[in-house]
Amino acid sequence: MTKTETAPLWTPSERTIADSNLTAFARQVEQDWHASLPDYWALLDWSRANQEAFFQSVWDFGGIVAATRGERALIDADKMPGAQWFPDARLNFAENLLRRRDDAPALIFQGEQGDRRELSFADLYAAVSQLAQALRAEGVQPGDRVVGFMPNLPETIIAMLAATSMGATWSSCSPDFGIKGVMDRFGQIEPTVLFTADGYFYAGKTHDSLARIRDIAAQLPSLRRVVVVPYVNSRPDIAALPNATVWRDYLAPYAPGVITFDQLPFSHPLYIMYSSGTTGVPKCIVHSAGGTLLQHLKEHLLHTDLRQGDRLFYFTTCGWMMWNWLTSGLVCGATLVLYDGSPFQPDANALWSLAEREKVDVFGSSAKFYDACNKAAIAPAKTHDLTQVRTILSTGSPLAPATFDYIYDSVKKDVRLSSISGGTDLLGCFAAGASVLPVYRGEIQSRVLGMSVEVFDEHGKTVHEQKGDLVCTEPFPSMPIGFWDDPRDAKYRAAYFEVFPNVWTHGDYCELTAHGGIVIFGRSDAVLNPGGVRIGTAEIYRQVEQMEEIEEGLCIGQEWDNDVRVVLFVRLRAGVMLDDDLRDRIKANIRANATPRHVPAKIIAVADIPRTISGKITELAVRDIVHGRAIKNQDALANPEALALFVDMPELRD
Repeated sequence: MTKTETAPLWTPSERTIADSNLTAFARQVEQDWHASLPDYWALLDWSRANQEAFFQSVWDFGGIVAATRGERALIDADKMPGAQWFPDARLNFAENLLRRRDDAPALIFQGEQGDRRELSFADLYAAVSQLAQALRAEGVQPGDRVVGFMPNLPETIIAMLAATSMGATWSSCSPDFGIKGVMDRFGQIEPTVLFTADGYFYAGKTHDSLARIRDIAAQLPSLRRVVVVPYVNSRPDIAALPNATVWRDYLAPYAPGVITFDQLPFSHPLYIMYSSGTTGVPKCIVHSAGGTLLQHLKEHLLHTDLRQGDRLFYFTTCGWMMWNWLTSGLVCGATLVLYDGSPFQPDANALWSLAEREKVDVFGSSAKFYDACNKAAIAPAKTHDLTQVRTILSTGSPLAPATFDYIYDSVKKDVRLSSISGGTDLLGCFAAGASVLPVYRGEIQSRVLGMSVEVFDEHGKTVHEQKGDLVCTEPFPSMPIGFWDDPRDAKYRAAYFEVFPNVWTHGDYCELTAHGGIVIFGRSDAVLNPGGVRIGTAEIYRQVEQMEEIEEGLCIGQEWDNDVRVVLFVRLRAGVMLDDDLRDRIKANIRANATPRHVPAKIIAVADIPRTISGKITELAVRDIVHGRAIKNQDALANPEALALFVDMPELRD
């Protein structure tokens, strides 16, 4: 983005600005802290310079329910990691999500096959109370892990809320994961209770989950109970599952009642999320209840401008952090619109039809989804009544400038297009929207409030209008507590704090713009992002290299058609040919044991694979060669001559 870029694609009206949560919040800050905040940029600067006051104000403005907040907002502020937010507070995450208890709709669910269900806030509270009683009777204690291998169903949210109401830690995978992918995650954290549906629907097909759950449960000796939610069958056969109970039978002994919400420290472990698994099994990232609540409340209320009664939709699976983000919309009293299945079933209008039918106010999906709608040449502006939609959210990968054009030309002209960017690592955003700011083509509107987000050059110097690394130079509430089973935080420190001392380095390559916005150019590490889904190469290698025909593999993301496609290079055993049969078996093995998204778009045989002097394969060097970029330090390679094999490969031209 340059200073000569065209005019904004959207500009907020004076009424939009005046009526926004941001403006109300700024006026409250001025009153409480005697600050002068004439515009958004003044608020941003104040929030960065006065983090403790800012997050106290978010707490108050959002009405967080807690037994106590305590007097201290932050201690050990000079330590990253190590800073502690609200060290004296006692609260419960689920209590905050369940504070609205009337008959308005809390959850509206639609499945791919057209089935629809609706739960009121009162219904949701009642269901959580029943399940919480069942889990307590099961012996679940604070800190126990409760997991979900679930579609995006209402029961998934109910299970999470019931578990966290008593201080259990929730973790989930989407049901398209293979056994190995699930075990790489759940196998590390020793769950006590596992929730699963009997299956799920996707792209017109029915998929069974119980056969995989049988094998998964057999490898999890810590499990005391498997709870099966009927979804594809009203009466699933669970006879082969040890210690299994059907959802309705598990809840039946308990009448709805008052929930006992355990009051726990701000830093109590709420969620375990997972890294992409680039260098081995995924790292288990532990997030706190208070940090997640405060971060999501800030992003929903201030950056998304979410209100009580709004209908919030995000297309996501339960294996993506956006599910956790979506669920937190309940704190604002919003109605969550849930969808499970293919976004293109029966056609590319499926989600736009859902938005029209359910009168969605805030509509979110991945950048790849919008790009696919563009390529499918659909024009919801002509075919659907999207009057209610005031904000469109996008994340997962950078939103291409041409896709900005598509949304304003073919989806809705008078809408705030809010590209957002952050990650599983912080369970939130470093850059997001602001309802009081204009939208510029290709830009995220702003860095988020209350966080010292900068762009550093290679020398650790802040730069503007110049590409560099996204960093955060001060602590923030949703920093992970740490990684699971990580003595002395060795992996945690290595993941974020080794590039620049005492500074969080996020791994995004980006640029601050003349408008005050930010442009993300992609990951600066080797994580793959096809369709906005983070994929670790190690997860692919583990499936490929167990095949006897393959000596080793190397995987990169090739920039292709405004996205990234997965390319797998394989070095074959002597005498083996890469024919269609072997390609199909490679893909089938990856699909069965990882997810369909891990399956490479291209599989290419090579005679050799470059590696470092220490013997590690070098994905970044191959990626650079494939994209025509020079390799700065070939001296670090044990066999630099192998790079020539990847120059201008004809297989990568289509």
